[in-house]
Amino acid sequence: MSQRMQQGQPMIILGDDSQRTQGKDAQSMNITAGKAVAESVRTTLGPKGMDKMLVDSSGGVVVTNDGVTILKEMDIDHPAANMIVEVSETQEDEVGDGTTTAVVIAGELLDQAEELIEQDVHATTIAQGFRQAAEKAKEVLEDNAIDVSADDRETLIKIASTAMTGKGAESAKDLLAELVVDAVLAVTDDDGSIDTENVSIEKVVGGSIDNSELVEGAIIDKERVDENMPYMVEDANVALFDGALEVRETEIDAEVNVTDPDQLQQFLDQEEKQLKEMVDQLVDVGADVVFVGDGIDDMAQHYLAKEGILAVRRAKSSDLKRLARATGGRVVGSLDDIEESDLGFAGSVGQKDIGGDERIFVEDVEDAKSVTLILRGGTDHVVDELERAIEDSLGVVKTTLNDGKVLPGGGAPETELSLQLREFADSVGGREQLAVEAFAEALDVIPRTLAENAGLDPIDSLVDLRARHDGGEFAAGLDAYTGEVIDMENEGVVEPLRVKTQAIESATEAAVMILRIDDVIAAGDLSGGQTGDDDDGDEMPPGGGMGGMGGMGGMGGAM
Repeated sequence: MSQRMQQGQPMIILGDDSQRTQGKDAQSMNITAGKAVAESVRTTLGPKGMDKMLVDSSGGVVVTNDGVTILKEMDIDHPAANMIVEVSETQEDEVGDGTTTAVVIAGELLDQAEELIEQDVHATTIAQGFRQAAEKAKEVLEDNAIDVSADDRETLIKIASTAMTGKGAESAKDLLAELVVDAVLAVTDDDGSIDTENVSIEKVVGGSIDNSELVEGAIIDKERVDENMPYMVEDANVALFDGALEVRETEIDAEVNVTDPDQLQQFLDQEEKQLKEMVDQLVDVGADVVFVGDGIDDMAQHYLAKEGILAVRRAKSSDLKRLARATGGRVVGSLDDIEESDLGFAGSVGQKDIGGDERIFVEDVEDAKSVTLILRGGTDHVVDELERAIEDSLGVVKTTLNDGKVLPGGGAPETELSLQLREFADSVGGREQLAVEAFAEALDVIPRTLAENAGLDPIDSLVDLRARHDGGEFAAGLDAYTGEVIDMENEGVVEPLRVKTQAIESATEAAVMILRIDDVIAAGDLSGGQTGDDDDGDEMPPGGGMGGMGGMGGMGGAM
């Protein structure tokens, strides 16, 4: 080892193409990237938020104001910017809504931190202050949360409606909110667990949003296998078979030499007999409808049709599971041991035309634990955006039922936190106090953005909000339609507690992680898309030029 290495001087071995940014330059570059991501979705926040049109390289168009969808579709390459995108993805996975809120708060925290770094406050101090403030914020929110029970259907509908406000579902949100609540309550298990995967969504282009409906049961995107089978079966016993109604193949490759035409006929008769036996097994247990996971032989189709059984082949295993939950049946792997108790029941199973497509409807079931929402809309873009709004709404109703606590909307919680954290900052010693104050300042971005997006004066709105909260009105929030500050709880604008706590937690963690990076070592040129003179590097590269850091392979050589 060389003398220099022993003296403790690090030796960095990097390739020629590698680029290294250190200290404040690295922080500044990462903060700029994070802020740019937040800025890109900020105008979509709130009931008056605008939409984004995203066009991918193959010409596919997505029109949405759903934060997580925008950030996923934008195809962001900058590693620090991707940390902010992860915030929205975590928010979506955990609670289903509040993705834009989380990202906007993260961006504002970075903006506030940048000012403190310029005042020579160390990034570690800022991080400690931010974490303390986030903990205090969660306490304040939990203390002020409003209890909601599963029986309070009215409040659940308001929560579902709030989650859809400002999205493509706005025009029919009252109807859709009821459908969402009914769907979630239907799939709730006896032990209270809820899996929204059991609410399947069928999108149909044609008709208006008002024509959307909830089918208590399942819709399978298939048709009956034979024209001679009944179109509709009332009071149907439903068999679910995850196999094939075909002649069993031999396990090993076998060669059979047929020397006599009679032998061939015997083979065919034997196959026919096997298929007839399979169908007889279904008839014996009393099946009126059968869903098969694999193929159905032509001869088996003939026998099924003769017995008046409606059959569907190549049903996906996910469809079979949904049918089992909907009808109360059990999926069997072999027809030899099928029993009457394995059959499910549906008041009606039939093939119907919906939006020009033939599908099998399994409905009128008692206590359906799997339901289907049919979403209608005039164009593909409308139904796609409708689906995103419904998914957010399903997520918040599920979260509310799991946690039983909600908060007022309209910027009310953030305004309250901003005031309380400023008071809390006085009790925090040292320079962390500045970071706590900066955190309080950052939370003002939500009511400010709500006002801006609604075309209101943000300063007037903030002053009004603060005055009402100073007077002890926790639920005072901004009505984006009238510009008035009103009681959000009375107005029914509420959202789950966890949407807010998760947004603040994720935003804080992402901001702290970005702040703590003081050295960026990249395998390649960071400023991929920049043109013109060589700037000081803290500008975010435009558009598609955010690449260049894909591999991060240059770090392999660092010693």
